[in-house]
Amino acid sequence: MLEYTFSMIETLAVAIVLLIIGRWIKSKIFFFEKYFIPAPVIGGVIFSIFTLIGKNTGTFEFFFEGELKNLLMVTFFTTIGFLASFKLLKKGGIQVLIFLGVASGLVIIQNFVGIHLAKFFNLNPLLGIASGSIPLTGGHGTAGAFGPVLESAGATGAMSVAIASATFGLVAGCLIGGPVGKRLLLKYNLVGHKEEEFIVEGSSNKISHDKEIVTENSLFKSIVLIVISIGIGEIVNALAKKIGIILPTYIGPMLVAAVIRNIIDSKSGELPLHTINVIGNIALQLFLAMALMSLKLWELAALAVPLVVILLVQTLVMALYAYFITFRAMGKDYDAAVIATGHCGFGMGATPNAMANMESFTAANGPSPAAFFVLPLVGALFIDFVNASIITVFMNIFG
Repeated sequence: MLEYTFSMIETLAVAIVLLIIGRWIKSKIFFFEKYFIPAPVIGGVIFSIFTLIGKNTGTFEFFFEGELKNLLMVTFFTTIGFLASFKLLKKGGIQVLIFLGVASGLVIIQNFVGIHLAKFFNLNPLLGIASGSIPLTGGHGTAGAFGPVLESAGATGAMSVAIASATFGLVAGCLIGGPVGKRLLLKYNLVGHKEEEFIVEGSSNKISHDKEIVTENSLFKSIVLIVISIGIGEIVNALAKKIGIILPTYIGPMLVAAVIRNIIDSKSGELPLHTINVIGNIALQLFLAMALMSLKLWELAALAVPLVVILLVQTLVMALYAYFITFRAMGKDYDAAVIATGHCGFGMGATPNAMANMESFTAANGPSPAAFFVLPLVGALFIDFVNASIITVFMNIFG
């Protein structure tokens, strides 16, 4: 068997090529566009299938340098920290706080469901977390970040399970949102709003109304803030380890970034959020491409049946949670039904899935400005932060 280890530069080059291929395929195939399958997922999975063939035929096996991948992962989550503004959370009102609580409750339930089903199948409980809130509420970015951490804790195949679960969630979240919303609409005789206009701007992981152009100055300032946050964050992680708390490598930098953001807010200072957002998105795409192209798909074979069962149960839990909990907590009105519809996409996939669910629903039943404000604000700015914290607690309990 031919074995080859790619250097850091070669790994980056392969990732970029796969990212370009993924973008091209996504532009040509409607299914990928409809369900918001990320381009690096497409390119990375294709390459991992290629390596699976090489492994199973005994022809070749590739290995990749991982330091750059880890740096890109930490960089992305550090940019998430800069979005955790308590000033914005307060400004969003009680509905934002309520939905953040509702979404956080789902995170806990998804992990409990995953862990107990994993135990039922005599699997490592950490594989239950890998099919819980990590890939579902968290999406591919969180899956790629926590997968290696779970594997290092003894959960063989956790990375492949998390990525597979995240991909499943993107599709499932879109499929169940409409039926849940329709059922609520009919049962409670809800009527949509009329003649209300709204504009929402969002992305898969973040939301920003900042139209600033990326300049050399804003880019330099953003890089300085990110690097400082990562540096101090490493110290935070080391101190936590000394007192017996094991944190994923990006938690410290993310917390430091959040502190810096809120200090700047309190001083009414300026933060180049748009540029930070751009850096984070680029880091995420390259990180995902690197993470997926090194997937060991052969590790999924023994987990196929348990994983399918776990994901089907998680889908049912999501639908029931949105129907019985999200709808009631958000006020049992039309806006609450729209949020419940969006929560199916957001709780199983990503913010764009939620937006697609809500746009489709409101196009037929009337607009909902409140829903289009509350859900993206929580989904884009706050839930990643909360999810990572809850996952860390679960890992320390069951690891």
